[in-house]
Amino acid sequence: MTPKIVLLFALLLGIQSVEAQTGNRYWIAFTDKNNSPFSLNNPSAYLSQRAIQRRTNQGIAIDSSDLPVNPRYLDSLIAKGATIRHTSKWLNGATIEVPNTQVLANIQALPFVRASRKTGRIAYSRPVIEDKFGSYTQASPVMRIDRLTNADYGASYNQIRLHNGDVLHNLGYRGEGMRIAVFDAGFINVNTLGCFDSLFLQNRIVDTYDFVDLNTNPYVFDSHGTYVLGCMAGVIPGELIGTAPKAQYMLYRTENNVGGSENQIEEDNWVAAAERADSAGADVFNTSLSYTTFDDPTMNYTYADMNGNTTRITRASDMASKKGILVVASAGNYGGGGWTYVGAPADGDSVLSVGATNAEGQRVGFSSVGPTADGRIKPEVMAQGSAAVTCALNGQGITFVSGTSFSGPIMAGLATILWQAHPSRTNMQIYETLKQSGNNRLTPNNQVGWGLPDLQMALTLLSTRDLNAVEQLKVYPNPFTNRLQIQFEQKISSVNTLHLRDMQGRLVYSESMGRVQAGMQGMQLSLPETLVPGVYLLEISNEYNIIVNRVVKQ
Repeated sequence: MTPKIVLLFALLLGIQSVEAQTGNRYWIAFTDKNNSPFSLNNPSAYLSQRAIQRRTNQGIAIDSSDLPVNPRYLDSLIAKGATIRHTSKWLNGATIEVPNTQVLANIQALPFVRASRKTGRIAYSRPVIEDKFGSYTQASPVMRIDRLTNADYGASYNQIRLHNGDVLHNLGYRGEGMRIAVFDAGFINVNTLGCFDSLFLQNRIVDTYDFVDLNTNPYVFDSHGTYVLGCMAGVIPGELIGTAPKAQYMLYRTENNVGGSENQIEEDNWVAAAERADSAGADVFNTSLSYTTFDDPTMNYTYADMNGNTTRITRASDMASKKGILVVASAGNYGGGGWTYVGAPADGDSVLSVGATNAEGQRVGFSSVGPTADGRIKPEVMAQGSAAVTCALNGQGITFVSGTSFSGPIMAGLATILWQAHPSRTNMQIYETLKQSGNNRLTPNNQVGWGLPDLQMALTLLSTRDLNAVEQLKVYPNPFTNRLQIQFEQKISSVNTLHLRDMQGRLVYSESMGRVQAGMQGMQLSLPETLVPGVYLLEISNEYNIIVNRVVKQ
């Protein structure tokens, strides 16, 4: 089975990419950035003012990972006979093309080259296999979802109503001033379809690039990115309103799906695009791609590699999060196959991975599950990915699509408008709030994570408190043995539940409090002596809030 969450419907199969089918492309890792002409004292030389301001707003220091790779190292590679495809400042290396193995050997011998790894195409093309990751059906009156009370959304109302996203739209939060970078296999017809005309009329396509064929035109080859973009940005009055219809967008083709191929160079394409998006001031990433296996079996990942720290795309995704970007990735559509787990980059510990539900909010069988190889719960949240609504490729209204490829962008758009409503919050506060407003927040699991976020609740949570704040209560002693004393800074009116979870999110202790007397200011817990030593998360919740505190058992 093809391992990527791309291409719903094969298009233009007779067209060959400019990218040659060769096996002479390699990832070259450098040892350092010594003697670079770039300086931390002059970030405007390599970051836009918007990117600098994002870091400033979130208290993120500009560091050596922001410095471009040393251009002298690149010059040396070129002098040895290599062609530079991409560079990565975050991972400190370059993707190169070499004409023969001798040139590669000469490059490997350079003193600043730390490692090399094959990343390009092999001499044969991957057979075209029936794609399990998505499907589409032209809209028909029979398939239309109940429009409920809001005719403006048409059939798309359900995928927004599941999260009360329309509440934020009605409050005026529709993505204005926010930038979403979309990484995909192509955006064919986006520049001609009427459902996207406002993007161009209002100049809200702020950057484009094709990292496969190295040009500025991403409107080629593949419809998958078109459908993905439609979930967020599409507007057809009475039929479709995307989740972030007034945001700015950056469109990057990183995936080469021509011929059904899969190679690690596509991860390198993604990393280069992510760094460009960061430098240009993106706020949110949407990635409806997933990597597990490749044309060359020697490149394949194992489940053990899904640990958040192995693949280049996952490491770069976590780095983007460290730069203040909210990274949203589709969980994958492996749920019904031999490999059931999320792929890369959804395995990242700072990546908001999104599984798929049907119109009623129930998980669909194809949606990938957790845990990651190191035991973390995945996916974090869910959104509609079965019969989701987007722009029809032929310009005739809407199309119904299925796959986590579409639950991801639906959630990315919702996260964007939530952040727009609270611009002073950090990316990880938005990440945590989406989890803590999920309808499965009290019992997160590896099927649906924290569930379907409720944006109206999330808006309230962000309006009243910082989820990471611990000054609202005192928990002592900490570390503890078997007893915990909880003291609230202010009198509270109710506590419904108290949960203790391990660092993998598993529930190890629970107490249902019921409604307590108004004016309550403290309580004492006697915990089981069988509780093993370690770090735990203490959750205290009522109807409106969840307060989380980290505690240590001796």
